[in-house]
Amino acid sequence: MSNESDPGAVTDALAAAIDAFNEEGHGAPTPERQIDIDAEWKTQLTKGCRLLRVLANIDGKGYFTAEIELCFGAIERSLEAFALAEGGDELREFHDHTYCYERAGELGLLSRSTAETLAELYTDNRADSYYGGRRPTGNQAKAMHALAEALHHYTKNQIRAGGVCACDS
Repeated sequence: MSNESDPGAVTDALAAAIDAFNEEGHGAPTPERQIDIDAEWKTQLTKGCRLLRVLANIDGKGYFTAEIELCFGAIERSLEAFALAEGGDELREFHDHTYCYERAGELGLLSRSTAETLAELYTDNRADSYYGGRRPTGNQAKAMHALAEALHHYTKNQIRAGGVCACDS
């Protein structure tokens, strides 16, 4: 795996990261306790909640890029949870970042128009701010945080099984 021209610190850290994901040589794994793994939809819903929890910890501290990234992640995890719980989808079907928006519209969680607008928000802004060199602003981060919170709470309340979200405890 090591290439003589690559810094040892990088190749060593890369090997350690691969080992960590393979759980080799790390003893008993210690997963994040608040992530519910009983069903795929529960996992996605509680991941969304945990991302929102991190947002609360960095809110107002000027990490606009991170806030926006976490918001899009929380939105996606929440919408995926609904599709998994109520639509009979399987996690492997979520092959790109916009599929969850499409499913939200198809399943009637949101109107198709709102789902399409969310997908456009993602494609027009997340990708451009991330890859296009735009500098995210505080207003954008604040608006995305409010959107992520609203969508997460609305979505979790539309899942019939309910009561599993980490923000409920």
